[in-house]
Amino acid sequence: MVSRVDTDEAAVPDPVFPETAQELMSIADPKIVAIIPARYQSNRFEGKPLAQIQGKPMIQHVVERAWQVPMLSQVVVATDDERIAKAVEGFGGSVVMTRRDHATGTDRLAEAAERISIADQDVIVNIQGDQPLFPPAIVGQVAGPLMADPSLPMATLIYKIIRPEEIADPNHVKTVFDCHNNALYFSRSPIPFQRDPGEQPQPTYYKHLGFYAYRKGFLLTFVGLPEGQWERFEKLEQLRALEYGYTIRVVLTNHDSVEVDTPKDLLRVEQLLQTTAA
Repeated sequence: MVSRVDTDEAAVPDPVFPETAQELMSIADPKIVAIIPARYQSNRFEGKPLAQIQGKPMIQHVVERAWQVPMLSQVVVATDDERIAKAVEGFGGSVVMTRRDHATGTDRLAEAAERISIADQDVIVNIQGDQPLFPPAIVGQVAGPLMADPSLPMATLIYKIIRPEEIADPNHVKTVFDCHNNALYFSRSPIPFQRDPGEQPQPTYYKHLGFYAYRKGFLLTFVGLPEGQWERFEKLEQLRALEYGYTIRVVLTNHDSVEVDTPKDLLRVEQLLQTTAA
């Protein structure tokens, strides 16, 4: 069903949080909603969400994969661009129109979450609009910790690096985590640093996949926090949560996901789709 929520300038009220885990547990089971931020302007690939892949705009591939996830009660594209909105409405998707001045996709996500009127305890899964081949199973993996633990504010996915060239590549963000699978740090540098290169066994490196699940109430808190110094240096928003003392649960997945950052990446996606169909 096509739907759209238009932008207005009404003030957003402060979220109200249950004070205890018991209060959270007493609330009805939270809904899980997917929001897909999509913007037309991009330094490396302008108009990326509308790039054609096998006769469909890339954003349609992403939405159709999200539709395959039974646990999602709603799938919404958040955009500030009428061209993207019309494309999504054209294939039957739902659109939330957001402001144009958002600095980050997370800010756009938070505005959209307010506009679709979901409860503070509901879970929002941020699906990246430039990952047209994402495996639908990962939605349950990233949302699962928040459904199991009502006090957990957010979770994200990690993947064991198997291609050595990704370890030193700053475009592939690495992470380290504690014995409870809570993130300790994210970095564009290789972490951990191996002081003795000859020491065995060598460290295992994990890269961060850009899929997040947030409690809605925490998402609104998060975007209201000042920028952290680690975030400023690394240009990684998730470090803001760690710097201000919030927990990020990491979930190890066996599913990698191909990101489309340049027109060249479209060729790889086309090839993978052809291989899958064969």
